[in-house]
Amino acid sequence: MISNFHTHTYLCKHAEGDIKDYLEQAKLDSCSALGFSDHCPLPQDNIDNWPEIRMTIEESYDYIKKIRQEAKNYDFPVFAGFECEWSVRYKNFYKDFLLDELKVDYLAFGPHWVEHEGSFVYAPQFGDKKLLHIYTDSMIQAMESGLFSFVAHPDLAMAGWKTWEEEAKSCFGSIIDCAIANNLPLEVNGQGMLKPMIKSEKGLRYQYPYDEFWLLAKEKGARIIANSDAHLPENVIKGALKAKEFAKNLGIEVCDTAKALGFLRN
Repeated sequence: MISNFHTHTYLCKHAEGDIKDYLEQAKLDSCSALGFSDHCPLPQDNIDNWPEIRMTIEESYDYIKKIRQEAKNYDFPVFAGFECEWSVRYKNFYKDFLLDELKVDYLAFGPHWVEHEGSFVYAPQFGDKKLLHIYTDSMIQAMESGLFSFVAHPDLAMAGWKTWEEEAKSCFGSIIDCAIANNLPLEVNGQGMLKPMIKSEKGLRYQYPYDEFWLLAKEKGARIIANSDAHLPENVIKGALKAKEFAKNLGIEVCDTAKALGFLRN
């Protein structure tokens, strides 16, 4: 069985394909369950919350409606969700609009940024210990909010933080501990394996997933899942399989995502 709960559509403005395109490919790939998690809409405010990578509030109604309608045409369960960044300013919006009004099935926490000095800084662009610690605190706050079902690419910042020194190990160790304390699965992300590899002290490596992070997560006993983070229909299941293979090569047995989130019984 292979499921994927990290799926984007053209609505995020940097992916291709509509809902039906991903469902058709998932059917061909013997998908056991599929979850859509396009980037969530956000209210317009006086801060740049990256509107260029997300649907509008108006589009979100149609997004959920289409998922519900198309789900009736497939013999595997289909779920509607969003991938959300964290800022305390959006906490009530996530609860009141996404969960209560749109009635989505789940929210994935995608830690892409850290809020600093009136702007959002992209995680792979940190290069600063202060930002790494702010990012760690922000991730812990998000995981403790009770809003999210899993943490997407929790090692994303390692795309720019090149070495696994004590600072990184301490920060990411705290993140893993918090995920365990809040019973949140951590996602090995297949999309990161499709990005250009980067040079490190040990040679070429993926930007993410990052080996040392996942070995630490395994050591600590975190629940680990594999998702695609699909931005093309052809990768809707293939990405999850790649992520699963990555984990297997590290001696990690991943949980099926649908089962880990409580959507399918064992």
